[in-house]
Amino acid sequence: MLTDVFTLTQPEKEERLRAELLGLLAHHRRHCPPYARILDALGGADGDAATLADLPWLPVRLFKTRKLASVPDDEVIRVLTSSGTTGEVSRIHLDRAAAATQSRMLARTLGTVLGPRRLPMVVVDRAGVVGDRRSYSARGAGALGMVNFGRDHLWLLDADDRPDVAALKDFLARHGDAPFLVFGFTFMVWRYLYEVARDHGLDLSRGILVHSGGWKKLADQAVDNAEFRRRLGADTGLERIHNFYGMVEQIGTVFLEGPDGGSLYCPDFADVIVRDPVTWAEAPVGTPGVIEVLSTLPTSYPGNVLLTEDLGVVHGIDDGHWPGKRFSVLGRLPRAEARGCSDTYVGGRA
Repeated sequence: MLTDVFTLTQPEKEERLRAELLGLLAHHRRHCPPYARILDALGGADGDAATLADLPWLPVRLFKTRKLASVPDDEVIRVLTSSGTTGEVSRIHLDRAAAATQSRMLARTLGTVLGPRRLPMVVVDRAGVVGDRRSYSARGAGALGMVNFGRDHLWLLDADDRPDVAALKDFLARHGDAPFLVFGFTFMVWRYLYEVARDHGLDLSRGILVHSGGWKKLADQAVDNAEFRRRLGADTGLERIHNFYGMVEQIGTVFLEGPDGGSLYCPDFADVIVRDPVTWAEAPVGTPGVIEVLSTLPTSYPGNVLLTEDLGVVHGIDDGHWPGKRFSVLGRLPRAEARGCSDTYVGGRA
């Protein structure tokens, strides 16, 4: 199976994505009447977009207030929900083909850093988080999507969200001398894996950590990405660490941190545009703005070009470990709803 999806230079990517996204926007216009009305109201001819930045975007919040699906109800096999805290959640409708595609492309993306084999795996969560298999929370969907990459799973937390230290020691005794996978949302990794491993002198040096979910809770402890990586390496030996940025509204698309840390990269089927929050023009490299995400994966709903509620900055183009744009997420927009898979965890259950 091909796994390398970080191959295209930015000019190559823009040429390919523009053609594919124009076709997808036309598909959704035909099959999702509410989306067609939105495009008509915008007044632009989406088929004439000369660049990716010219493609019409939807605010990601729209999926909280409108049902937007491009397939009939009887073809929907799964409805994903976001992790907002105000009671409003996005609902993302997947048919069989879309669900298969997002799973396959997630596997190809993560295979870049995990390799082709399923590894013994620690999930920094409780098994019950996956819940109803037809309607997932974002946290449950993230955990369930990741367990497919592992074997001999250890769900680190018990039903009361307490870490099972004895089980972790047993897992490391059996698997700790060869590569193993660790997945969790950032705050939970810090609280339930890092602090436990540090306090018990556990060796995580053969682990590969994939994590996501925001830094809000850790900011209160003065822990940013660099400090997170430094402390895990110094105190537990865990140095292969990959943060990722993604959202339920573009499920299967993840922007992955490179091996050297510090920047997120776009896979070949996706891109980001950072927009000036006043003019909405594309911001220059190095200038913060609002993140727009683009992906060719959504086929069962019109989620290909979305304006997020996150602030970010592009650090460089075709000048990093992988080609294309490299960027960072700086945080939420002021007054934006608190969301994020780990940020919904408040010492209890999400």
